Amino acid sequence: MFTGIVEELGTIKSIQVKPQGAILEIQATDVLSDAKVGDSLSVEGACLTIRFLTSETFTLDVSAETLRRTTLGERKIGEQVNLERSLRLSDRLGGHLVLGHVDEVATIRSWKDEGDASVMQVTMSHTTKPYIAYKGSITIDGVSLTVSNLLADAFEVTLIPHTKDVTTFGTKRNGAKVNLEVDIVARYLETLLKNTEDKEEWIKQSASETLNLNFLAKHGYID
Repeated sequence: MFTGIVEELGTIKSIQVKPQGAILEIQATDVLSDAKVGDSLSVEGACLTIRFLTSETFTLDVSAETLRRTTLGERKIGEQVNLERSLRLSDRLGGHLVLGHVDEVATIRSWKDEGDASVMQVTMSHTTKPYIAYKGSITIDGVSLTVSNLLADAFEVTLIPHTKDVTTFGTKRNGAKVNLEVDIVARYLETLLKNTEDKEEWIKQSASETLNLNFLAKHGYID
């Protein structure tokens, strides 16, 4: 689990494409200070596991599924990526709870500077829209941000100078692809509501049926 506060910009040193995935080698310093093989790292918002490391680089396996659902398959050698180590229970939660499970790849549709800050508009699909709330949290490329405006097919976030300085947003503009992860709270609420509706429907159906052998067999009480 992560908090969406980027610790460092890493640089892709090599990409080894495999039949069912890829191996990324990334150069970094801060996130390697206490790293070991098997640790989880957020790379552009995707949770990946360190398979090998040196004093200056670490290597990660990227599955075919991750390549399909994130922008990592489009990254090139020399490009920078947002990095964050997994959250410790003693850490301050500077952003919000982030799993590193990307929901969809979206597109930066517009970019407007307002003084030193910038307003970035990002597209969203109809399947993701229900989980995005005005003034709620959203993770874009591993960065915890607040939704400042909600439109029919897009949302906006405001980037302060610090965020642009310490993340890859300082170099991204219109048309760039980004990884989205919705707030985990929205996911749990959806499951809770669905389970509640299913339970109520089961109670209604059960109440209308006669308690007999057929009823017991239907609900698994007898063979």
